[in-house]
Amino acid sequence: MKVGIIMGSKSDLETMKKASAILDEFNIPYEMVIASAHRTPEAVKSFVERLEAEGAIAFIAGAGAAAHLPGVVASFTTVPVIGIPLNATALKGIDSLLAIVQMPSGMPVATMAVDGAKNAALFAVQIGATFNKELKEKYVVYRKDMADKVLADNAALQAELNK
Repeated sequence: MKVGIIMGSKSDLETMKKASAILDEFNIPYEMVIASAHRTPEAVKSFVERLEAEGAIAFIAGAGAAAHLPGVVASFTTVPVIGIPLNATALKGIDSLLAIVQMPSGMPVATMAVDGAKNAALFAVQIGATFNKELKEKYVVYRKDMADKVLADNAALQAELNK
């Protein structure tokens, strides 16, 4: 089980590291590359085809502006592609969001929120958890821990309000 993380530019790295941090937390191997749909399409194709052959369960593709990278990745694989629209222009990522969510019929790309790298990785975890019991158990604990934190935060708020 492996996940491919791809971004078109070094400026995307800080956002995309949020995806790798989640994959690290779940001990899911990944490879991360910078490759452009427009400037290095052969590098994109090579990365995608190699990782698919090595058993990739998903690709996480971050892209700004015209945001073609997730769709190009999808054109090279039948493995699920998760697109992250990046806040890279004066339009604050809305242009990227609209580009990624409008993939043509027959070429699906799951689309996260602008700069939603963390959720993209969690979606990849969910994909893996559908066929890996140990990963599913880790994800159930992760979700329970999130719920417990919200309940603890509320208890602290209520205690403060009732002083």
